[in-house]
Amino acid sequence: DVQLQASGGGLVQAGGSLRLSCAASGFTFDDYAIAWFRQAPGKEREGVSCISSLDGAMYYVNSEHGRLTISSDNAKNTVYLQMNSLKPEDTAVYYCAAAGLACSRWHYEYDYWGQGTQVTVSS
Repeated sequence: DVQLQASGGGLVQAGGSLRLSCAASGFTFDDYAIAWFRQAPGKEREGVSCISSLDGAMYYVNSEHGRLTISSDNAKNTVYLQMNSLKPEDTAVYYCAAAGLACSRWHYEYDYWGQGTQVTVSS
């Protein structure tokens, strides 16, 4: 079975950092794009970042000045999202998802989803 396990969320003050992890199993890691989405209360699910062997690293929200960095460890079948300089508007449940080879910012393009991890940024 395909499984995605997201972890690493928490409560952090504005300006702080978190590293989210997405551990994948049940499929050939290199054959899939792995993305991070987030959903705040009352808002649409939003693409944050994606990584794949086809596209490399893609960012769909502000990643200037090293605010976001996505990376993968193929030996561990794990994708990481390093988030720096966090702002209260980054508060959301963050999900990882897997699709075919190509990255997409649209949630409906993804077949498999993890359970989500809560990120709360206080001001």
